[in-house]
Amino acid sequence: MAAEGDFLTRYRAVSNKLKKRFLRKPNVAEASEQFGQLAKELKQQDCLQYAAFCNLAMARCEQTLFNAPGEALALTDAARLFLASEQENRALQAPGFDEHLQAALNCYSFAIKVYIEMNQPVMAASLSLELGNALKEMNRPGEAVVHFQRAAELQTQTPIESLLSLWEMASCKILTRDYDGALAVLSEMQIMCQERGLQLPGTNTPVGAFMDVIAKCEISRVLLLMLLEPPPQKLLPEHAQTLERYAWESFDSHSQVNFLPEDVFLLLQSVVMACQEKDTESLKSLQTELWPLLTAEQNHLLHLVVQERITPSGQGV
Repeated sequence: MAAEGDFLTRYRAVSNKLKKRFLRKPNVAEASEQFGQLAKELKQQDCLQYAAFCNLAMARCEQTLFNAPGEALALTDAARLFLASEQENRALQAPGFDEHLQAALNCYSFAIKVYIEMNQPVMAASLSLELGNALKEMNRPGEAVVHFQRAAELQTQTPIESLLSLWEMASCKILTRDYDGALAVLSEMQIMCQERGLQLPGTNTPVGAFMDVIAKCEISRVLLLMLLEPPPQKLLPEHAQTLERYAWESFDSHSQVNFLPEDVFLLLQSVVMACQEKDTESLKSLQTELWPLLTAEQNHLLHLVVQERITPSGQGV
């Protein structure tokens, strides 16, 4: 309590310096510096939320001084401190109303806005990603989606970074069981790779990281289509085209899917055929073979596909 009282006394003392007095302009730069020093001391004492309030006061001072970089930095520091305080409360399982999380969200939002006004979309995107990752780690994937989407929109000049943000967005949609939404995002990613990815001279074949993204998207899209089982009349053309590559009649079609290793392609083709034939035993056997070749998320989707065949829910989940 003594530390809290000392903080309030010093905070009020600095705030009083900002009050307008007759024939005397307040020294905003000095107040900003003092708020910053107080924030550092409080952070060292592990009083994170109080340090965050001091950084907020510092941001207001920087805004008054028309120092946009200083304002954005102070807002970012405040956001991170509020977030750390929320994570600390959760670790202690302390009751609360997510007030520190809401404060962090507001600070991140204002900092992103300032960076956009400064024409620094890369910095704005990095903060959106930082916030999305924090929410995902706090088991709030539904809230994280919008921040990953915003990051992807801000990264239009760097396609590979935008694709990585979209991948996180699709992952969050899978965690929230929005499988249709995840399928739409992954399809968008494949199209983006084809249109904006680096390509071999004289061909339409993407190379490097873009090829890896296409391969990951293809596997996840096939598994999502097997999970959702959309009826033919509701099957979008790009999804129908994907499934055609794995049809029995296209048994020599690996040349069309040259971005996948042949063993993965053949096993995926067998999964598609086993699902169409409702052959649960073959599907279980294929799951064992595919397990070491897939990511944890793809294995989760394959597990859902197998479970849907054993105990159909009628909802694709």
